[in-house]
Amino acid sequence: MPPRLHPSTFSSAVTTCSSLRPQCVSQPARTCREFSQTPCQRVTKRRRMFYEWLNTTGAALKEPIPGSTNYLGAYDKFGNLIRASPGWSRKRKDDQPKVEEPASTTDQPGGQEIEDELEISVRRSEQRKVKNKDDENELPPETAEDLRPFPMNKYFRSQPVLSEELREAIYQRVKQDGATVALASVEFGVSNERVGAVVRLKQMEKEWIAQGKVLAIPYSKAVLAMVPTTPYVDPSKPENKYQRPITHEAINDLIVHPATRQQLFVPVAESREFTRVDAGKAFDNGLLPADDRIPHPELVLAEKEIAMGLSLQERTSRALQRMDEEAQRKRRKEDKIKAELMSLKTVPKRRWDFVFKDVSVDAVGRDGRDYRGVGWRYGMPHEDRKRGQVKIPRRIEA
Repeated sequence: MPPRLHPSTFSSAVTTCSSLRPQCVSQPARTCREFSQTPCQRVTKRRRMFYEWLNTTGAALKEPIPGSTNYLGAYDKFGNLIRASPGWSRKRKDDQPKVEEPASTTDQPGGQEIEDELEISVRRSEQRKVKNKDDENELPPETAEDLRPFPMNKYFRSQPVLSEELREAIYQRVKQDGATVALASVEFGVSNERVGAVVRLKQMEKEWIAQGKVLAIPYSKAVLAMVPTTPYVDPSKPENKYQRPITHEAINDLIVHPATRQQLFVPVAESREFTRVDAGKAFDNGLLPADDRIPHPELVLAEKEIAMGLSLQERTSRALQRMDEEAQRKRRKEDKIKAELMSLKTVPKRRWDFVFKDVSVDAVGRDGRDYRGVGWRYGMPHEDRKRGQVKIPRRIEA
């Protein structure tokens, strides 16, 4: 057990320690270091390079060129546009010269009239020089380097998007004119999926405007001004009378079917004609040929008719006949679905709805395996162990 100290001795020891080391109490404890208040004594290399980039490439990116992309890959390290000529300079609204109209010289005397004519000719020659200079200063079209937003990734190229005018034209063609999605896809050069997406989003935009919601239209315009877009060629204008629309994307690409991802070696006789239909059956019995699986098989038929030498009138009549047949087929399909829904009897309950359907015993067919029969979805037991069943193939499908 440690020895006890008297109070008088302990107090004297404490006072002596405090008198000998007063600096122990004078410094307060710091909980954290204040990094933000420390001034930078020197300019680092990275900071200098950062401000150099802000004054060169960053300044060019801050004011995008109208009608051009605003990507990092379009400029070099000095802030110069790569695709521009050496003497090219960026035009601004304040830098455009103002052309003054010459005054009328009808009321001037004879000598002064000659001076005005000379002055007019000099101005015209100067305007021609300025025009030629502007043609030389015209910016060339965008290259692959201008469509590269990430300079370190040389294999990525920015794809164009639909312009606002083209989206509105697609919506008007489908909703107001009543054109099908496939027809609008062929007319505007846009895929079926994109046409459907444009129509749905435009419909939602119209509903929001009717509800009084505020749209981010300035932001949309700013973004569309800095990315590549596909413009809309209005056929109603006289200058676009014989001009075809600009194709936005390939509309007849064939989607890879999962059954065709394997490699097959099919022996075929030399005297047999192996077509695309036979190739589809080699991969899968239910696989259609490529001419029927593409989004627009009517384009293939149109090219075949051109190769056959048919006239424009005959090709137009055949195309209209195919469109009418397709519309009738679609109408019959919709009527069939509607009739099936009408034949069902629904009994609503609190938690579930009971659906009843009238069936016939004869719907199973002669062998009892017809898909219209009752219980077809649950399958049927195999008969491979049943007496009298033939278990070897009796024919060969060529």
